[in-house]
Amino acid sequence: MIRKKFTILESTAVPLPLANIDTDQIIPARFLSATGRGGFGENLFRDRRFDSDGHPVPGFVFNNPAYRGEILIAGSNFGCGSSREHAVWAITGYGFRAVVSDSFADIFMNNALNNGLLTVTVTPEFLAQLIELVTSHPATKVQINLPEQVISVPGTGLKSEFPVNPFRKECLIKGLDNIDYLLSMKEEILEFEKSRQP
Repeated sequence: MIRKKFTILESTAVPLPLANIDTDQIIPARFLSATGRGGFGENLFRDRRFDSDGHPVPGFVFNNPAYRGEILIAGSNFGCGSSREHAVWAITGYGFRAVVSDSFADIFMNNALNNGLLTVTVTPEFLAQLIELVTSHPATKVQINLPEQVISVPGTGLKSEFPVNPFRKECLIKGLDNIDYLLSMKEEILEFEKSRQP
């Protein structure tokens, strides 16, 4: 599946400074019956966003119109719990293209990168500064430069490098999933196969 290319993203952000957000909070199990990827975004953090009567929960950041953007800034150990890929589909379906935290559950991170969602791992100190800044000033723009692997807040001097798997980085920059990546290497694969023939 061809995806939107990820090079430099500059956007406002949504701060969610809660640790140990698991995949059942991200997308509750009762919404997993669908087989396609569509429609999960509307139920992102459903049980935190809405009460049992379906009314928005006052105080939850997603219900505050001041906070919008394509970047989610989360607390430690984001995406823990079950390995459901639907959690990533819900996050991207809502409109996020990147999640920033100081730590991610390994399975969630792999699912995210496989589905075109960039996980940006920073130090706890940088994360705390970023959350404080974005929470205090919702209009703050955060820039994620994937080619240089740098996240920054323009005009403030707040900047950090972040790690990313080289293969996943290339796929994100080119907007390719695993199959498209292999197809893009078709000529090289054919040449390799020819070189192995007796």
